[in-house]
Amino acid sequence: MRHILFILTALLLCLSVNAQELEVTGSRKAVRTSGDVLVFITPVAGLATILATQDWQGLKQGVFTGVTTLGVTYALKYLVKKERPDYSDNHSFPSMHTSVSFAGAAFIQRHYGWKWGIPAYAISTYVGWSRVYGKKHDWWDVAAGAVIGAGSAYIFTRPFAKKHNLSISPVAGDGHYGVYASMTF
Repeated sequence: MRHILFILTALLLCLSVNAQELEVTGSRKAVRTSGDVLVFITPVAGLATILATQDWQGLKQGVFTGVTTLGVTYALKYLVKKERPDYSDNHSFPSMHTSVSFAGAAFIQRHYGWKWGIPAYAISTYVGWSRVYGKKHDWWDVAAGAVIGAGSAYIFTRPFAKKHNLSISPVAGDGHYGVYASMTF
């Protein structure tokens, strides 16, 4: 059942992209638009499968993955302030599209196996490529986004977190804030 949901969700999102525009013009804008739409396939497919199977532990792992991915990516965007290749703003590093897509792909791979992880990673790779081709990011912005997204999923998604007794918690005191992390090797 969960595999069918993944395929149907991916198909519906792919069909929503204007396929004629992609085939006829091949423009950067069309590729950017396809990446903008496809970025949601892996997170939505993972969430739909979790809800359909009522996998509440998986939901918790997915939420931690998503929150970590978004938090780290946004923080770096505003700390680094790297200009985009198209000069539209100073929020190029890291790629949010790529981090979100790779978080979903890595979650799917970790939670459901490589059978579903390979197509999810292929979609995420296309999303990253579309950001470089569309002149929104340099390749290192995309690579950093992929590492952040996949890394977040690898930290929070079984079997890694359970196998290594991962514990992460916020720390605050005396005007200092941070994150405490520990794990067993």
